Amino acid sequence: MHLMHDGLALIHPYIAAYGALAVFVIIYFESLGAPLPGESLLVAISAIAAHGDVNLVHALLAAFVGAVLGDSTGYAIGHFGGRPLLLRFGHYVKLTPERLGELEHLFRSKGMWIVMGARFVAILRQLNGLIAGSVAMPWPHFLVANAIGAAAWVLVWGLGPYLAVDSFRAILRL
Repeated sequence: MHLMHDGLALIHPYIAAYGALAVFVIIYFESLGAPLPGESLLVAISAIAAHGDVNLVHALLAAFVGAVLGDSTGYAIGHFGGRPLLLRFGHYVKLTPERLGELEHLFRSKGMWIVMGARFVAILRQLNGLIAGSVAMPWPHFLVANAIGAAAWVLVWGLGPYLAVDSFRAILRL
């Protein structure tokens, strides 16, 4: 418990100073592919908001917009340059042209479910947009799945802990 408290004490001044802007930037770059702690940030924001030091609605909206825009930027990068790179360097990761074709077919048939579900898996969350753009998933399908997945992810990791704070306090008192 002390580790969590110390971690919150470390980031609290930054979140209090920059608020939703900090949340947006961190989530945007995590969704674009940077190895940043998005889920941890959302849980921390929930704890800080429970103390009344940050506006939870603004922070969660910033996280949602950052997640959607980050993945959408990744999609654009993958769409305009990803496939040629996969064809040229894919053999280094055992991605043959045949396997790339299978991956493209998979995204055409189940891409929306993949994009929504990948939001909850750490490495897939960072690569989600790049892969979807590289395999030519239709943009409207990607955008809808991206928005639904981002909303669910933000609510689970941002609002969920906030609503559970009172339960955790009762447990800790025991």
